[in-house]
Amino acid sequence: MASAVRPKLKTAFKKARVITPLHTDGPVAVTQDGSKLFTCVGEEALMTDLKEGREICRFSGDTESITSLCVTPTSTHLILFTSALALRVYEIPTSSTPLTNPVHPIRTVARAHDAPVHVCKSDPTSTYLASGSADGVVKVWNILKGYVTHVFKGHGGVVSALAFNYPFDPSAVNRETKMQLITGSVDTRIRIFDLSAPVARTEAVPKPEAVLEGHVSVPRGLDVSRDGKWLVSGGRDSVVLVWDISFKGSSATSTKSKKGKAKATAFSPVLVKTIPVLERVESVGLLRPEEDLAGAPSGSRKLRVYTGGEKGVEHDAVTEDQEEQRQIVDSIYIPATSTIVSVHADQNILFHSLSTQSLTRQLIGYNDEVIDATFVSPYLPPQAGPSVPNSEWTDTHVAFATNSSLIRVYSTESLDARLLSGHSEIVLCLASGAGGRVLASGSKDHSARIWAPRRNPGDERSVTTVPDWGCVAICEGHQESVGAIAMSRNVNGEPRFMFTGSQDRTIKMWDLSGLPLTYSGNADAAAKCKSLTAQKAHEKDINALDIAPNDRYLASGSQDRLAKVWAIDYTVVGNAVRGEMRLLGECKGHRRGVWTVRFGRAERVLATGSGDKTVKLWSLDDFTCLKTFEGHTNSVLRVDFINAGMQLVSAASDGLVKLWNVRTEECTATLDNHEDKVWALAVSADESRIVSGAADSVVTFWEDCTEEQEREKESQRADLVQKEQDFLNYLSLHDYRNAIQLALAMDQPGRLLSLFSTLPSNAPTSSPPVPSFSGHPSVDTVLRTLARTDLARLLRYVRLWNASARTSAVAQRVLNAIIRLRPAADVAEAFDTGDNSNLDVVESAGGSLAVLQKDDNGATGLKDWVEAVIPYTERHLARMERLLQDSYVVDYLLGEMDDGMFDELEDEEDDSAPMEVDRAVAAAA
Repeated sequence: MASAVRPKLKTAFKKARVITPLHTDGPVAVTQDGSKLFTCVGEEALMTDLKEGREICRFSGDTESITSLCVTPTSTHLILFTSALALRVYEIPTSSTPLTNPVHPIRTVARAHDAPVHVCKSDPTSTYLASGSADGVVKVWNILKGYVTHVFKGHGGVVSALAFNYPFDPSAVNRETKMQLITGSVDTRIRIFDLSAPVARTEAVPKPEAVLEGHVSVPRGLDVSRDGKWLVSGGRDSVVLVWDISFKGSSATSTKSKKGKAKATAFSPVLVKTIPVLERVESVGLLRPEEDLAGAPSGSRKLRVYTGGEKGVEHDAVTEDQEEQRQIVDSIYIPATSTIVSVHADQNILFHSLSTQSLTRQLIGYNDEVIDATFVSPYLPPQAGPSVPNSEWTDTHVAFATNSSLIRVYSTESLDARLLSGHSEIVLCLASGAGGRVLASGSKDHSARIWAPRRNPGDERSVTTVPDWGCVAICEGHQESVGAIAMSRNVNGEPRFMFTGSQDRTIKMWDLSGLPLTYSGNADAAAKCKSLTAQKAHEKDINALDIAPNDRYLASGSQDRLAKVWAIDYTVVGNAVRGEMRLLGECKGHRRGVWTVRFGRAERVLATGSGDKTVKLWSLDDFTCLKTFEGHTNSVLRVDFINAGMQLVSAASDGLVKLWNVRTEECTATLDNHEDKVWALAVSADESRIVSGAADSVVTFWEDCTEEQEREKESQRADLVQKEQDFLNYLSLHDYRNAIQLALAMDQPGRLLSLFSTLPSNAPTSSPPVPSFSGHPSVDTVLRTLARTDLARLLRYVRLWNASARTSAVAQRVLNAIIRLRPAADVAEAFDTGDNSNLDVVESAGGSLAVLQKDDNGATGLKDWVEAVIPYTERHLARMERLLQDSYVVDYLLGEMDDGMFDELEDEEDDSAPMEVDRAVAAAA
């Protein structure tokens, strides 16, 4: 019988996707086509591609928080104000390719106002910018030229709202070109200013054309219809006012002054309607006529107004504090997509479709500390039942527990997410069951809840969207926080039971039989689960629970430094369900509390992670420690098996995720993308993805790239072999140009060294001999015409060779040839050009040569190179001088040895030589 093929070890995971804070605080803006979102993260502005769900770029800040932000209607410029009273104008990148470096402003005004700016808005032509400050001053700026065109004073306090009125009627013959600026302030008045040039020149301090009084509290939103006739305003007095701001009167009805000249009727807007909203209004806007929700004929269409206020989206069972956090602070209308974007105080951004009148997308701005994570699969495969799994519809979403009472459910392919509300305190743990179709959570409110997705027949199923989830069951009975939870592993069927562990040191078993797998939409219909058994399990808080793949064993880990294994007895007789747990053994050996436990998926082993920085592997037969994995520098918080139990993956408080080889107890890979404790770790069913979440609010998706990396290494190896063969061929053909260029391209200074070392012996013989600086005339020609980028790399190789006495002769010969064959300007400019100008060559511990990156370009790079070459050259020169002096000593010692025997022999040879010559001359004569 053939033995089973052992799977290959996974040795590499790449960072495929990262969920970072999207919006922490401050204003939000969206382009008019609805494709780009601008948010504030700390002191920087962030641009996100809403279609791809990824960050495109960041706009550099000035170390101060952003107080106001807007985007021009043409989506060409981003303007923001900071608490340092600075105005910064940026050009928006047109490419959707993510940028690694931050975008810097094209214009900065250090002190644009004398007080913080809380509102700013661009006009419809993207030419002017209006900004209102806390000292009641409104300024109008020319965006491109950067100067102030108007200054309006007289507001009774903080400017709270701005709007431009620029009527546009393409069917009119003489289009109205007058532009107005409408402002609102805390003195409850709305002022209308004329921005026409004559008014700006004739009045030193422009006065408003009209002052509208109707609100009794600060107006927070203003909007004008496209034809310039209607103005809507909403305020914290819980009303929306509709004003007719069209011009009243004409020349026919004008009156005459005392001098007999006609005087036009004064501009006097009229309050048309008061709409009670019954909540404080934070934003208001007008919908275009074509966005009529009722689909009425054009003749019967009316003004459509949207508002955003303190109540936000209605939620069930929320406290006053939670309702305050979820209130709407701003809303943005996107006509191109018929969408309203609402910005909430809890940093969440919601997209509401006007055509379907439903929530289409929700972006979570800030997740705080990520405590736990688990994969879920809310969608069933098309035309398949619950017992027919499909890999394409498995692990399509991931749920996170953060430092909040809300559970986050994200799509693995986009930024779309949903918030599950129900718990009244922070959620501490998560678990999934029935193949990911149900979700369980434990909270500080002493309860556990079971969640299921809503599956309506007409709903569109897509891995990039997130369905609504609701609570279908509640488990109550613990006296303290529920910090550990585990569901039965019956993947293809319904969940049968669940275990919860609490700070009250007890473990409870819950009956989940008959639990619905679909949320009906009625939160009040949640069932009350029955507790089958309860047992005091540990002497301290219970941190972790896990159920074996066969649903026969339960493992628990506690702060009492013990991991215990329990036998599960679950029986169903008719309608009666019984459940018990029996202690089988204890795993003793950890020196600190046990944070995580996990059963092996293929073998009878148990893995535990502890505060003593180790991961231990235990036998389920005798509960002895089989292996200990050491490598983390802080507490191990999560552990799991992958690759048929051949490997372990662990997460710790040191911010690292490590991959272990179980057989050798060695760490095969370290995944580093977190700066704080990694509390959450989840592995997909096919083990191709690992999700890690940490206290730094960052979630990282890691994808297995072992095969991809092996193919890449094999391709590089084959390419290197081919290049090495080409190099040898060039040498045999004495094609030194291609040989030198290929060695430089391969970053192999060792081959270049051997080439230059053998040049004198390979030099062609001729009479008279051809002079050569490098040792070969052909190489002289190559060095004379070498590209500057290659010249810079060669000079760095020379610096490396010159540092060793063994190779200094070759270095000096090549350096002499370069200096004699190339002008000094070429050597200086070589450090200013080329992609290779920032490459440095070092010698590793094993003697091999390696090329590293270095930021020494231009004059600085040349200076560093000279400073590194001169000391070694002087040392070699001193060594040669000492060697020459030592040679004279050797000659002297040889002459004085054996009483001058060698000198006498030399004298005899010298005496005999002339005599022989004389005899020869005589014989010839």
